[in-house]
Amino acid sequence: MLLRLFVARLGSREEAEDALHDLWLRLDQLGATPIAQPAAFLYRVANNLATDRRIAGARRDARDGAWLASQPAADDMPDAERALVARDALRVVEQAIDAMPERMGRALRLFRIEGRSQRAIADELGISVSGVEKLLQRAYRILHARLAEVNGAMPVLGMEQDR
Repeated sequence: MLLRLFVARLGSREEAEDALHDLWLRLDQLGATPIAQPAAFLYRVANNLATDRRIAGARRDARDGAWLASQPAADDMPDAERALVARDALRVVEQAIDAMPERMGRALRLFRIEGRSQRAIADELGISVSGVEKLLQRAYRILHARLAEVNGAMPVLGMEQDR
């Protein structure tokens, strides 16, 4: 009868059998303590145990669901080939930045890597904001042209290297 109660409350026979075993262990811990209404006590303990297991299961499902939702999908994980291509592209970009004039490379690093504002870069380099914008535009053109050259593709229109 208790097994049917657990199956009804918990939804699976395996979970019910585990709960019935837990109930037996709890009752065994009581020892020879006298109980006024043993049947009512037994059903109350069984009901409480089933409720505790349902709450724990819901919490476990919510926790596991949140963890799975925060994990990247298999498609988001780079395979070895994509990682190598990205590493090569990074190397090309680093070489292109190193080959730029010092102020241009510095402006690009401050803006894109350190996240500084164009106003702060202008103050640091002692030039106008417009000067920083022009440095960044030329730097982007150089990067796009260099990546296109390495990849064997045509440069994006309007992004050709300055003549």
